[in-house]
Amino acid sequence: MNVLANKTIATVCFSLFFGIGGCISAAYAGLEEDMQPCFDCHGKDGASTEPDMPIIGGMSATFINDAMLAYRDEDWPCHETTFPTGPHKGEKTDMCKIAQDLSEKDIEKMSEYFAEKPFVRATQEFDPALAEKGEKIHEEYCKKCHAEGGSVPDDDSGILAGQWMPYIKQSFKDYSSGARPMTKKMKPKYNKLEDADREALLNYYGSFK
Repeated sequence: MNVLANKTIATVCFSLFFGIGGCISAAYAGLEEDMQPCFDCHGKDGASTEPDMPIIGGMSATFINDAMLAYRDEDWPCHETTFPTGPHKGEKTDMCKIAQDLSEKDIEKMSEYFAEKPFVRATQEFDPALAEKGEKIHEEYCKKCHAEGGSVPDDDSGILAGQWMPYIKQSFKDYSSGARPMTKKMKPKYNKLEDADREALLNYYGSFK
């Protein structure tokens, strides 16, 4: 039997991935070049070790897909960053540039790939007292769309529990400035939050291990 004929069980390895001979399902064969920048910034399987790079492995395919389309269409702000690793280490880039040349089919496949991976929570310092306050704020303002502390992928709202705090902080800044649009449900609740409330929320999400 030619196992490559069955993409549901076949595995193809690309020495290019991660620099350590990583493997991906044959269902994603042909995307290795497009996905390499994802691994270079967000880490193996989307488990980012860079505080300004969100952990994307384990998020829902719907959320990742919508986010990529938002970057491609420049509906979300694309902050300049540099590749922390990989063949383009040190070079400047941003999410709009990365998403620009991807087809909707490629984005869909890439989203499915990362959704299949586990969400590996960041190890980071937080203020326990602020985290306790943040939990109460989350329960009052956020839990309807971010259940169980923002840990449920099926909410299709991203994963907040254990996400890098610097990344969430930048997202808060983008929401506050209007650079990143909010849903109709989110906007009135978010606008009630003070800076101290957002800081408490950051510490709450950062407290998940």
